[in-house]
Amino acid sequence: MDEGWWGPVPRPGFLRSAAPWRAAGYLLATGLTGLLLCAGLLVSVVAGGALAVLLVGLPLLAALALVGLPVAAWERRLARFLDGARVPDPHRLPDRPGLAAWLRLRYRERATWRELGFTVLAGFVLWPVDLAVAGCALAVPGYLLAALPLLLLDGEQVNVLKIWQVHSPVTAALCGLAGLVLLPLLGYPLAVVAAARAGLVRLLLGPGRQERRIGELVRSRARLVDAFEAERRRIERDLHDGAQQRLVALRMTLGLARLDAPPDGPLAARLAEAHREAGDVLAELRELINGVHPQVLTDRGLPEACADAADRSPVPVTTRFALPVRLPAPVESAGYFAVTEALANIAKHSGARTAGVEGRYADGRLTIEVTDDGRGGADPARGTGLTGLADRVAVVDGTLTVSSPPGGPTLVRVEIPCAPADGGAAR
Repeated sequence: MDEGWWGPVPRPGFLRSAAPWRAAGYLLATGLTGLLLCAGLLVSVVAGGALAVLLVGLPLLAALALVGLPVAAWERRLARFLDGARVPDPHRLPDRPGLAAWLRLRYRERATWRELGFTVLAGFVLWPVDLAVAGCALAVPGYLLAALPLLLLDGEQVNVLKIWQVHSPVTAALCGLAGLVLLPLLGYPLAVVAAARAGLVRLLLGPGRQERRIGELVRSRARLVDAFEAERRRIERDLHDGAQQRLVALRMTLGLARLDAPPDGPLAARLAEAHREAGDVLAELRELINGVHPQVLTDRGLPEACADAADRSPVPVTTRFALPVRLPAPVESAGYFAVTEALANIAKHSGARTAGVEGRYADGRLTIEVTDDGRGGADPARGTGLTGLADRVAVVDGTLTVSSPPGGPTLVRVEIPCAPADGGAAR
């Protein structure tokens, strides 16, 4: 049970807050939802059973197993309306895109069957309780308060809701007073029942013990990834601002020394050799810095960093990105290194003449596709860097899809769910 909702119930300011009315609205909404579910389930079961007899209703009966998914999503949203605390979605993202992969995963998840069971429970058991509690808590005080108009009619009888008659102003006053007393008092049991109902939703429709452990592992992995990325950026800054600058200064000093040395002497040849070696070391250090964390990725974002990687590829590569916003740093880093690993595989194994990199962001998902016209036959099971690439993408909850028939072409698709950085600030 959510302590954030139970906590305000016994407090003095509870009745003056909106909590009792939110509880009443919650129970009315769940009760009406259950009533509609009851009718819909009865019709669906009867229709599905009749069709199953004719051997054409199996798809419909299989679809009934998924009816709990939208119902559970609606119930989780209603529970959040009640107490403001989000109920996590227990479902996982499929490893591959497409409806078939989504259906296979949903039918194998325990959460799907828990949601179906809750749907049946809500449709046949819970909704009468919800409506009865909400109705009593609101209708009984309102029924008694309806006698108060007699006080304004100078002794005439009042037909209250066409159910019973009040003949005396004293009786009307007593009924109205009873209604005024019951209205706040019934707010407490109303809130308790609503809290119990929301607690049942959290228990059955939220993550189970296994899902919670997986969620904690995912969160701890995300924290480790963030710490690792911060350390990578620190190393990159130290190399860029320290060792690289010192090598640049050393190369300049050697260049000036060559100008002062006799051009035909042995010293000039040795200084030229040292100058060349310093240049080679500087070039290797710059490659190392790019491998650790390229500065262009931090300064200008994923499209420019991928364009820089394409320029350094031995295979001609075209890049095209449609990213209207900057994405979180871990996502950009994972996308960049996925592209560089894919381009390295193309250069080593594909025999391709050309390659292309295309990226886009839509519906909360970054999608990057790397294609080449090589010989194909890429298989993650045989290594070739694809296994490490898949592991790198999985760290940020992304998925890797490879299509590489013999003879080519090869398509490597990376999909990473993410939200824009800084609230969606434009690039």
